[in-house]
Amino acid sequence: MTNRIAAILLLIIAAALGLDILLQDGAGTLFLARKLFGLIEYLAFWR
Repeated sequence: MTNRIAAILLLIIAAALGLDILLQDGAGTLFLARKLFGLIEYLAFWR
């Protein structure tokens, strides 16, 4: 991955998080965090 692609991805992710916080008070980010935590717990069970 080149530095240019990494910078573009960073800007896209930062914009998505910013819009989520401004428009939905972070509900989408919280939803994804909860789903990620559930996935980690599921994977830890099968370890």
